Amino acid sequence: MEFKDNEELIKALNNGKEIAYEYLVDTYGNRMYAYALTLVKNPPLAKDIVQNVFLNTWKFRKKLSSKYDIKNFLFRSVHNEFINQYQKDKAQMLLQYKYVETLNQIVEESDENTIVQMIKIVYQEIEKLPPKCKEVFCLSKKEGLTNNEISLHLGISLKTVEAQITKAFTILRARLGEQFESIFLLIFNPNF
Repeated sequence: MEFKDNEELIKALNNGKEIAYEYLVDTYGNRMYAYALTLVKNPPLAKDIVQNVFLNTWKFRKKLSSKYDIKNFLFRSVHNEFINQYQKDKAQMLLQYKYVETLNQIVEESDENTIVQMIKIVYQEIEKLPPKCKEVFCLSKKEGLTNNEISLHLGISLKTVEAQITKAFTILRARLGEQFESIFLLIFNPNF
């Protein structure tokens, strides 16, 4: 189906007409992908960017205004999505850099026996946590489950999961002190 102008297309999208959405994908999908590819030089990421733009366009279709050209909106959205991805990647890279920096510092400042002994102490303290607190903490930090997954798995609220993890960190920090934070980072993740 063809739409005679931008206003007709936007109106059809506002009204949830799937044919209008299909028209957008068919008409602009390849060009948006090519544009995204010039920004990221990574085909899977370019596809993700375009897919996210189309999903968000459909999700927020009722907010689209016929005052704005849909083509310009879509290409600007691709650019904005690229910026969002870049910022996430940049933040992740900074976090990874800090993690590697801390690991190098641990290795340089400690001998292997000291590191092994400190790891053993951390695990002993984890074993001393209250049972529910320990279970939630281990599912999060050892098993890598998200808070939502833990909530569903244990049949407890998300707030309870968050509270138990916070409680575990508070107890462990109090018992182990600052000298163990870098070991904790080494064992679990950069978010301690």
